[in-house]
Amino acid sequence: MRVSDRQLAEFANKHAWQIPFDTSPRHLAGPGDARHVTHGLAAAGWTRTTDPLSPEIVLRSPDHRHSLQFDPQSATSAWWRLRAEPTNTEPGWYAEFGKLVPAEVLGRLTDALVAAPPTQRPDPFQVLESAGWQLDSANAAQSADGICHAEHRTDPDDARRSSWHIETREPGYGTPMGPRIWHAWFDDLAPDHLVSAFITALADPAPLQRAMFDRTAHYSVVQQPSPLTPEQVVAAHTTRLDTLRLQARAARRQQRLNPSTPPATTGIARPATRR
Repeated sequence: MRVSDRQLAEFANKHAWQIPFDTSPRHLAGPGDARHVTHGLAAAGWTRTTDPLSPEIVLRSPDHRHSLQFDPQSATSAWWRLRAEPTNTEPGWYAEFGKLVPAEVLGRLTDALVAAPPTQRPDPFQVLESAGWQLDSANAAQSADGICHAEHRTDPDDARRSSWHIETREPGYGTPMGPRIWHAWFDDLAPDHLVSAFITALADPAPLQRAMFDRTAHYSVVQQPSPLTPEQVVAAHTTRLDTLRLQARAARRQQRLNPSTPPATTGIARPATRR
């Protein structure tokens, strides 16, 4: 499945009349345009398996192993659900994301999913610390404004299992944290390079572009006119889709040539000083 000229034109038309505003920090930028995610997967060969007239979207990978569900009518706080079915050599895994997670941040994760896994994977806590986040403990960090929290939790019933919990919450009023704004959760088998991709994109200090009346996640978000023009925003989107198409082809070709290549390890390898 490719992104059609009509779909690209609709994306361009939506953004053509919108003046982009640099919006930061990223965890408060709001959901943005979901097509940053869906167009990227479509360019990589994923296909829609749900009714085209339904608001729910389910995209499935060419090998039918991975699926992404977007359900804006979900009765739960998770609007995005990413699943991998188990194979003979790799376990299944699951991740979910709230409705206000920035589409560009989730898109960085799905970009990493369709490309070949990198040979070097940064430790997420080193990434967060370099971005100015405060390390609360060996397994937790919070953003400079204290609103976004990332934690690598060990299962109390099985020390070999650990999962990632990322939450953006209202500042607490007499309590450590207030109501939740959005969340992301990765189970213990989610590939480490995907977790790293999400956290790296989340901690990136570069602003995201939002239109004047786009929904943001919190009133404390900072916005100022962007030096980018609407045409540059659309051109960057198109260039990214072309890159993803080539990366997905290369990854599938590599898999055909090396079908016995062991899967990427799961779980983040932590530095010894933090254990």
